[in-house]
Amino acid sequence: MPADEDRHRGSLDRAGADGLADRSTTDDIARFLAETRAKARRTAGGRLVFALDATMSRRPTWERAATLQAAMFEEAARTGSLEVQLVYYRGQDECRASRWFAEGAALGRVMDRIDCRAGATQIGRVLSHVAAEARERPVAALAFVGDACEEEPAALYDLAARAALTGVACFLFQEGRDERVASVFAEIARLTRGAHVPFDDGAADRLGALLRAVAAYAAGGREALTALAGRRDGEGARLLLGRMSEGSGEEGR
Repeated sequence: MPADEDRHRGSLDRAGADGLADRSTTDDIARFLAETRAKARRTAGGRLVFALDATMSRRPTWERAATLQAAMFEEAARTGSLEVQLVYYRGQDECRASRWFAEGAALGRVMDRIDCRAGATQIGRVLSHVAAEARERPVAALAFVGDACEEEPAALYDLAARAALTGVACFLFQEGRDERVASVFAEIARLTRGAHVPFDDGAADRLGALLRAVAAYAAGGREALTALAGRRDGEGARLLLGRMSEGSGEEGR
């Protein structure tokens, strides 16, 4: 991997993140951490983890996503600011996280330097990572794009439930119509009060609309998503709202 790419990504493995609460042994430290997290929620813009399957079968979609991702920042700017972190997996055991980006051009340059490689899915590592990030500083949503799931569903559901406790809503955009994959993705979405939406191969417009919608949610919550759904170009938002209602049976966040 090129050295300049290394400067734009961090390690996915967040050693020590799980033990943060254990080190808070006094009331003063616990209160300080609570106040810090509350301040972050008030002052920071929305944060979104944008995760993609970068195994070999995903090359066409990766290239489309690299082109479409700038629309996320454009949509978020209507209601607030947005920070996006790229997470991807490929090969036999590679799963990486970038730094946080506040504008689309910089994220696009990093995506342009990453190539797809054959390998197995690592959705569990993505879910673990987003939960660790959210424990450090709030993350509104995970947007995941993929077409396969080779992991044990029960293990993924456990990780999704843990992510849900941090307030992360998972939006899973499935390319293709594999029924087993759809079942797993839908359950992860339900557990986190997110949404699972399939899209067909080559449907760049549909994927672009979905990415814009999840960015609106990350930047402004359900209110911003509802506002986008009321616009002529709000198809993606209308899809997400419908799926979120179907999955939770509640009004949601």
